[in-house]
Amino acid sequence: LAGSINQTYDLLTDSELHVIGEQIVRVNHNLIVKPGVKFEEIKSVSSHPQALAQCMNFINLHKLKTVTVFDTAGAAQELAKSNDNNRAVIASKQAAEKYGLEIIKTDIEDMDFNYTRFFILGHEEIKKSSGKQKTSLIIAVRHKPGSLVNCLEEFPKNNIDMVKIESRPRRDRPWSYIFYIDIIGHIEDENVQNALTAIMRKAAFVKFLGSYPAADLNTTNKS
Repeated sequence: LAGSINQTYDLLTDSELHVIGEQIVRVNHNLIVKPGVKFEEIKSVSSHPQALAQCMNFINLHKLKTVTVFDTAGAAQELAKSNDNNRAVIASKQAAEKYGLEIIKTDIEDMDFNYTRFFILGHEEIKKSSGKQKTSLIIAVRHKPGSLVNCLEEFPKNNIDMVKIESRPRRDRPWSYIFYIDIIGHIEDENVQNALTAIMRKAAFVKFLGSYPAADLNTTNKS
């Protein structure tokens, strides 16, 4: 709901690892405190920026000050080591149990349909399996009118469904952007190969991240 984690995209751009799978996790956020702390004592809440963004209705309702940290589990660990009884963290049940903390509010996320997609990475590509497949790639286009459209038109030309596109600034070239794209299909499929071959002729840069089985939304895990 709060969008993608940009640092992950940046790492994928530079990494030699392949995307070999995806997992969709139903995310439940909990308000966690040191043992014995009452809700009325809490003045601030710390967590990863994505977790905070997904709980802003609750945070604003209770007028809590927000503090951003690198990750949700790290926020719980930091709280466990502190003597601060006026601070809570947003994290998972597992984090509360691991660091000896207490959950005083559950399911504080803004929306019930709060999901996070995780990539599974590996050193080697995987063979095509049965069922629905996805392919993820990165492209950068040339500085010409219609360059992005010229690249993307190869998908409908080859009867390919593009299910995601997201832009990020190029770190090596100011005012230039790269695009993260997910399509339905596998790199072994002829139509996918034809589309990517055509895009490689048109784009300034193309990186194939991987082809993998698409996650089944009906069998999602719960955090």
